[in-house]
Amino acid sequence: MASSLPIECPSCGHKLAVKRLSCQDCGTEVEGLYELPALASLGRSDQEFILQFVMASGSLKEMARLLGVSYPTVRNRLDEIIGRLSRSQRQPEGEND
Repeated sequence: MASSLPIECPSCGHKLAVKRLSCQDCGTEVEGLYELPALASLGRSDQEFILQFVMASGSLKEMARLLGVSYPTVRNRLDEIIGRLSRSQRQPEGEND
């Protein structure tokens, strides 16, 4: 199993950016400075929840059934994730206090 993608600098805590991408098949490398997608700011379990949500066509009722929890529990979890994404998007670049 692959490790989680680091999103914060272990030294100073600021957001990381991608500098190099490589093809594991042919070895081609592309360099630049690329921002990580907003969903990468979420933890693995939140990312998995969002993936399941999309696969369930955005149905909270279906998510509740799949997860074996109540509709309000799913709604609260989604609201928490939305809050984390909102805070992540509002945070100015280079600021992580």
